[in-house]
Amino acid sequence: MNKISRRAFLRTTALTAGAVVVAGMTDINKLVLAADKVTLVNSIRSLSNPYHATWNRGGRLFAESVGANYVTLTTEGNSEKGIADIKAIIAKTGGNMCLNVDPNNTPDGLPIVQACMEGKVYVVTHWNKPDDLHPWDNNPYYVAHIDFPNVKYGGATADALFEAMGGSGGIVALGGIPANGTTIARKAGLDESLKKNSKIELLDYQYAEWQRGKAFDAMNTWLTKFGDKIKGVWAANDDMGLGALEALRGAKLAGKVPIVGIDGIDEAVKAILAKEFAATTVWDPFWQGGMGLSIAYHAKIGKFDPAKEPKEHREFYGTGILVTSKNAQDYYDKNVLDLPRLDWEDLWGRVSGQIQYAGAVPTAAATSEATKAK
Repeated sequence: MNKISRRAFLRTTALTAGAVVVAGMTDINKLVLAADKVTLVNSIRSLSNPYHATWNRGGRLFAESVGANYVTLTTEGNSEKGIADIKAIIAKTGGNMCLNVDPNNTPDGLPIVQACMEGKVYVVTHWNKPDDLHPWDNNPYYVAHIDFPNVKYGGATADALFEAMGGSGGIVALGGIPANGTTIARKAGLDESLKKNSKIELLDYQYAEWQRGKAFDAMNTWLTKFGDKIKGVWAANDDMGLGALEALRGAKLAGKVPIVGIDGIDEAVKAILAKEFAATTVWDPFWQGGMGLSIAYHAKIGKFDPAKEPKEHREFYGTGILVTSKNAQDYYDKNVLDLPRLDWEDLWGRVSGQIQYAGAVPTAAATSEATKAK
């Protein structure tokens, strides 16, 4: 696609907002969809989350590129709502849709895939699913699962934090949702890094559920409890890291206590440039929001047969980038000031290996029944 300024793109988004139907508390049965078009659906946590807001923009842009209906479902952190909304949109579209979904929790992957198998809906999942639920066991509709090496980058951001701290001192850490596989894996990476750095002390670890506000509250509590013992903050996502940063700003400690996050949202990259963050890891949610739909859509229209693809195309790691002060300006210029250039037909261009399950994320107790729906 042509390289346009992000500011211009956001203006265009505002002018064409009617093309995006956000189904949060809205009655999905009231949605008006062109009957002669496939509907492309992104199911994400919340549009107030900067990571998922960027994901949504990528999805909308891909849908526009193929002339499809576009719907965004938001779970608002409620697994039951997320699953119910997906079942409702499948019924509304009669299955003439594709789904790209970031399940709220690991167990949610099973009922979502079951619903898609029953509705003959092509689906791509990201981040969270039971380890024993595989696309190749659920052909052709469960097309792919995309993850990133969370243990690796949970540790890489921790290493960057410890380096910024000078190799010693106390840290506090913010996790996402306890039952969330991503939370567990990133914490495992932090733990591995702590084992290698005996002069770093973990003062406390709290779950802030990926939310900036809860991270802000936790950080203020820690500042009261630990004071100047806190020499660094590790956050399992950027939004929580930015909540901690707001608390540090209030205490006039911004830039003095380094923070690391994960996701690579614009504000985090700006915070690195301002020397308030030490690092973040970029997954490119714009790519996830658009390419996940592209993979499902191209399977639906018969451009490839999922059953004939190698396993490394069915469950794969995307490509992550550690952003620090060394490369933050270059990343900012190419990906924040401008939209990334993406070829939506380059389905496997960012595959960096088949997902390996080494026990960092426990296998869900439930076993897949989705194949029965074939």
